[in-house]
Amino acid sequence: MKVSQALLQRRSTRAFLPKTVEREKITQILEHAKWSPSGVNMQPWQVYVVAGQAKQQLSNLLLSAFESGKTQNMDYSYYPCEWKAPFKQRRVALGMEMFSLLNIARDNKDARVKQWGRNYLAFDAPCMLIFSIDSSLKTGSYLDYGMFLQSIMLMAEELSFSTCPQAALAEYPDILRNFFKVDATQHFICGIALGYADTEATVNQLKPSRAEIESFTTFID
Repeated sequence: MKVSQALLQRRSTRAFLPKTVEREKITQILEHAKWSPSGVNMQPWQVYVVAGQAKQQLSNLLLSAFESGKTQNMDYSYYPCEWKAPFKQRRVALGMEMFSLLNIARDNKDARVKQWGRNYLAFDAPCMLIFSIDSSLKTGSYLDYGMFLQSIMLMAEELSFSTCPQAALAEYPDILRNFFKVDATQHFICGIALGYADTEATVNQLKPSRAEIESFTTFID
């Protein structure tokens, strides 16, 4: 598979088949992704691969926290404190498109909350990868981490897997630290749901638009 094909083919998958992801395939993905660039070769990534019964246990802990109304307390600020154009409009458009696909009305708060809760189940993917970073590292290492995450998702595409990168899986970092038995020096960044897409699921028809390159590119000759 060409990189160009993988980039165009990758989607955030929100419904998976109950089909096991082979550990050797996950190892293959990480063996390639580890060659992602990082400043002075720091390689700031730490990966926790969770599957089987452990995945179900962790998902249940995260979902229970959400359903109980526990306040999310991410180790860093993922979203802006104040939304402005064009970012606010893009966020709203994505939500409207997804809920429209699922026939969830704007005023059906219960259904919307239930759908959001599926984030903590990694959308029933058989495997989820959780990522942490040493708390001493700064913004540059987060840039490096983004390249590592993209490498994972592109390799997953090559091996016929589907993925969904999820900030929601890091919204309760204290639960993660307790589950993985690590201390506060590990800050949790996000997770990735990994598995085989349920191609019959309506939600997987979602294909968000992208801005034209003229809107974000300046050519200077």
